[in-house]
Amino acid sequence: MAGAAPRVQYLAGLCCPLGGLASGKPRVLCHEAEAFLSTGSELVYVYDLEGGLLTAAYRFPGQVWYLELLAPRRALYVLCARKGIYCLSLDHLSRSTSQDDGDSEDGELPSSVIPVGPDACVLPDASLCAFTVLDGTLVTLVQGPTQWKMQLFECPCPGGDPQPGGQIGEVELSTYTPPAGVPGKPADPRFLPVLCCMSPPASRAPHRHLWGSGSFTLKEALFGLLFGVDATLLESPVILCGLPDGQLCSVVLKALVTSRSAPGDPKALIKILHHLEEPVIFMGALKTEPKAEEAAEETLPGEDVHFDCLVALGHYGRMLAIKASWDKAGNLVPELREYCLPGPVLCAACGGGGRVYHSTPSDLCMVDLARGSAPLDPTQPEEGPGGLPPLLCPASLSACSVVTLSVSSRAPEGGTELLALSAKGRLMTCSLDLNSEAPGLSVVSRANTGQKIKELLSGIGTVSERVSFLKKAVDQRNKALTSLNEAMNVSCALLSSREGPKPISCTTTTAWSRLQMQDMLTATCLLENRSAFRLGQGWTLCVQVLTSSSALDLDSAGSATTYTIPVDQLSPGSQREVTLPLGPGENGTFDLPVTVSCTLFYSLREVVGRALAPSDSFEDPFLDEDPPNVLPEQEGICLPLSRHTVDLLQSLRFPSLAPPCTQAPPLRSPADPVDTFLEACWEPGREPGSQPVGPASLRAAYLPPSVACIKVSAELLRAALEDSCSGVPLCCATLQWLLAENAAVDVVRARALSSIQGVAPDGADIHLIVREVAVTDLCPAGPIQVVEIQVESSSLADVCRAHHAVIGRMQTMVTQQAAQGSSPPDLRVQYLRQIHANHETLLREVQALRDRLCMEDEASSCTTAQRLLQVYKQLRNPSLVLL
Repeated sequence: MAGAAPRVQYLAGLCCPLGGLASGKPRVLCHEAEAFLSTGSELVYVYDLEGGLLTAAYRFPGQVWYLELLAPRRALYVLCARKGIYCLSLDHLSRSTSQDDGDSEDGELPSSVIPVGPDACVLPDASLCAFTVLDGTLVTLVQGPTQWKMQLFECPCPGGDPQPGGQIGEVELSTYTPPAGVPGKPADPRFLPVLCCMSPPASRAPHRHLWGSGSFTLKEALFGLLFGVDATLLESPVILCGLPDGQLCSVVLKALVTSRSAPGDPKALIKILHHLEEPVIFMGALKTEPKAEEAAEETLPGEDVHFDCLVALGHYGRMLAIKASWDKAGNLVPELREYCLPGPVLCAACGGGGRVYHSTPSDLCMVDLARGSAPLDPTQPEEGPGGLPPLLCPASLSACSVVTLSVSSRAPEGGTELLALSAKGRLMTCSLDLNSEAPGLSVVSRANTGQKIKELLSGIGTVSERVSFLKKAVDQRNKALTSLNEAMNVSCALLSSREGPKPISCTTTTAWSRLQMQDMLTATCLLENRSAFRLGQGWTLCVQVLTSSSALDLDSAGSATTYTIPVDQLSPGSQREVTLPLGPGENGTFDLPVTVSCTLFYSLREVVGRALAPSDSFEDPFLDEDPPNVLPEQEGICLPLSRHTVDLLQSLRFPSLAPPCTQAPPLRSPADPVDTFLEACWEPGREPGSQPVGPASLRAAYLPPSVACIKVSAELLRAALEDSCSGVPLCCATLQWLLAENAAVDVVRARALSSIQGVAPDGADIHLIVREVAVTDLCPAGPIQVVEIQVESSSLADVCRAHHAVIGRMQTMVTQQAAQGSSPPDLRVQYLRQIHANHETLLREVQALRDRLCMEDEASSCTTAQRLLQVYKQLRNPSLVLL
């Protein structure tokens, strides 16, 4: 297009948000000497092209998505986001703007903004996304939960009843995936659907004064080839719909109206013409035949023009052109061609002479579809249609960032005038003088040829970069899909194996080790993959260590520490071992019991987010808008593996069982207040040769040991320990069962011990004694053989911890035996009631003593504390037996 030298003139500046206007929502419409503008906000501007000033601004209740002009009725239809369709009379606009002509200046807003009230709403509907007006009918496209729906209403006249006359037709189009948004508030679509009306020559003539600005009349040959015999015989207009997923579908208007009275198959009303595989942003019609170019340029927009080519443009530059043409056999067939234009395409418009104008973020371009319109077969009549060009070469018009444009009817003879709105809110005209260009091939200079070659080479390089970028994106998404498939398989395998061994397990064991001259209690978590799937990228082993509250501070809460260990390529049959410290803490104490919970965590943001997040979009010059939020809402998936409680029985050490060379020195708690008191009682005047007295020996000398006792039915223990009790005394088997998770259990089993002296983590001695006794007062049938488990220690806190550990094991055993249907013997109910009453009395006394301790002074509280300790000892040695 060497001769097409554009001349750009700026008319006015409109308000725009920071960062500029986004494409898809702004609109420009021309009618005689007026232009109607929308920037995608709530305002619609009226601009006087002859006077060169903004004459009015109208504020609507919501963002303006689309404008449609019904010129013969002098009506402007406006679609507001999530509100509906509003109708304004142009006569009312002319009267209101004439009063303010003297108050406005060029490029500035009018003195007042006129609000548009709800009385102007002709069709309230929050789900409307597009519409068009024709022949007294309002055609709308509604965004359903999962489908697009086309509806027909009787179109109201301006000044009459503002509400539509009623719905006269409806059909559902293809399904779609709704964009993610806030629950209860649907997200605005990134791309709006496009509607336009195509009619045969016979249907438009009687009612052409009732058609909107988005309607075209096609030649009879092209109309029949596209929409079939039924639409041609009915002489019915056809609604052409371009959807954001790339589909081009058509609906015969008269068939849709009659389907409401005679319903049939709704799928028969819809015809899929093509699929662009990218969002459709423009549809229109052209006149491309060489003989008709001059007639098309001289025809006014209000006159009946028959177009011979249908065009549709996608957002990323794919263009479709359909035209009726002759094949080699002399038959009339539809010729369909796809072209690849520079993208992304922001907006487009059809002009005279078979020219299509389209805008990209960097340029405003023009392509000519009339170049190849010579008849394919010289034997065909001269009035027969020609073909489409095999290749389109866009010509630059030296204007960038145009977000919407329209072809003006005020163009000079032999030229074209475009009315455009830039991303910065500037309204401008672009005048093209096309007379210097011959209808045939243009003669270009060597400089222009070289420039064209540079542009083509630059386009090839751009395409190559985009192919490389897309290949990288496809590889990342393939890896993400593979990882998601593996994660789904692992999740199903773990969740389906609730009973029996899990295909992926994590077992926890405890042991003592010496680190930096200090004895440490450690937990070892062994992760084993016995499944057929691999744990790769995105998998993490989370181990949470939850400590109990301190025995010396009843009001203190337990603390939780979580360790995260990345699982790097754990193939089937492999295992991973992790060792974590359990104590002592910073204060030198052990907070037992400790709960160790193991969980597998799969990070969706690490795997899926890396493939879908717009982190590399800035490297892609084709992405002009911010990508949608495609990251998953959830951080990941948690799959629990195991839960293990480490108590005092597991952490006991037995120096007397180890060889002398391997005996570990006893631990000493530096922060024990009893030790501090006993050290203060150490007489400084003892003899030089006497044996030093430590806190542990002082405990044993001055404090009687605390004792806790638990009695269990021997019959119950034999049933529970049936496998390990054969050939072993019941007392020995019971002690082995209590220390089953202790590292010294093998030595205890080998020596067949029924009592043992151990050392707690804080260094205090603990004595476990298991013996058989007879209880005579419980059963009327005679004595009951029971096993008595006794815990002795000079540390009251350690006795409580050991008692808690033994009770926990007993609860588990009783629950398992009760599930097997075992029943207890006959008991003396009165004796049990007496024991229960005694315990209730002791509990009430405990509460009274604790309340008294809070109110007494230090001197009188000593007696109360001694009595409280005696009551606790009685409660810790009940006369009840676990049966």
